[in-house]
Amino acid sequence: MSNIPDELSYTKEHEWVAGLDDGLTVTVGITDFAVEALGEVVYVQLPEVGASVAAGDSIGEVESTKSVSEIYSPVGGEVVEVNQNVADTPALVNSDPYGEGWMFRVRIEGEPEDLLSAEEYTALTSGES
Repeated sequence: MSNIPDELSYTKEHEWVAGLDDGLTVTVGITDFAVEALGEVVYVQLPEVGASVAAGDSIGEVESTKSVSEIYSPVGGEVVEVNQNVADTPALVNSDPYGEGWMFRVRIEGEPEDLLSAEEYTALTSGES
């Protein structure tokens, strides 16, 4: 069973978003569900700091021993920070996807749309295996 923290928002593409209640900057990563599906993460390509992104844009990749998956921006705005530790040590995504394994931070523009609550994300993933 995947770990799905209640305080986060989620996307149908299995990214999580933290900090929506805090204002302008949010932190983004991939969910425990995605990590379990991927297996051992061996490479992470992150977006460039300063990049302008729109919600739904493919802005990076996660490569595992099983497959390569796109990372999508769940919000629109400007990338203001990337987690270089994840680029240097991709296994952090496996060991702590909601903590040290975060991917990037975005200064959001506009209101985020199409984000799921923990309850909605649980319902989405309960039908997948």
